[in-house]
Amino acid sequence: MKVAIYGQTYQNNALDYVVAFLDELQKTESEAYFEEEFYKLLFSSGKLASHKTFNMVSGLDDSFDMFVSFGGDGTILRAITYVRELDIPIVGVNTGRLGFLSTFKKEDVRKVVQEFVSGAYTIVERSLLEVHADEAIPEFGDLNFALNEITVSRKDTTSMITVETYLNNEYLTSYWADGLIVSTPTGSTGYSLSCGGPVIAPTAKSLVLTPIAPHNLNARPLVVSDNTEIRLRVTGREEYHLLSLDSRIATLKSGKEILLKKAGFSIKMIEYTSESFFKTLRNKLLWGEDRRN
Repeated sequence: MKVAIYGQTYQNNALDYVVAFLDELQKTESEAYFEEEFYKLLFSSGKLASHKTFNMVSGLDDSFDMFVSFGGDGTILRAITYVRELDIPIVGVNTGRLGFLSTFKKEDVRKVVQEFVSGAYTIVERSLLEVHADEAIPEFGDLNFALNEITVSRKDTTSMITVETYLNNEYLTSYWADGLIVSTPTGSTGYSLSCGGPVIAPTAKSLVLTPIAPHNLNARPLVVSDNTEIRLRVTGREEYHLLSLDSRIATLKSGKEILLKKAGFSIKMIEYTSESFFKTLRNKLLWGEDRRN
């Protein structure tokens, strides 16, 4: 088995769990490859043996069986920029906080290997969104996709912006708000949820448009088919506004149109039988709990 390991360079608290994971992995005679910056951090501790590395440009290919992310949901969002169209299944070990994507508890890190080897998992295809504009957006380069959401929002002002919105070239409305979130089912438990959007099952073929603090109070989140092309044009008092793809942010000139649509590839997420999406919902959102009892 061939396994890629990734984490954020500031998360040195992940070391003990990485070592435990490697120890379990050795029992299966597998190869482990580390993202090079994460490897430098861990190797400097003196607790890690020599391993092969990969980076954004080289070292990864479709021969890998698993991509393991140590961190929170933000780490997985960065991990997909490495995997892209390679179809390497991803699983997250949660050394961060909430963890809707990074579902495995760090204390159970050995089970990541054990349950994968035993076949106690399914592969869930997660759809992505991509953005297109008349001019290239240098902050994104060829990473013009997002697993969670694409968001337009105000910049350098407390004034609201107007987000003129078209669905398949038909005018929908103009949101007068702090911004607009266009979320995938995966991202429905993220920023969109905190702004009043619905929870959507990961396999649902849909997108949700969620306004951020809308002034027109009758504006509500809207769920549409994921084959819908969404065209946006932002205007406001300021010359620029923000465009974010998950955790990556660019500044765009107001008045320019952008086109959002489903990406031409998907990300494979490993969903273990012991850590299903609905179990995660119950645990993270405390569904069914009554603190009075």
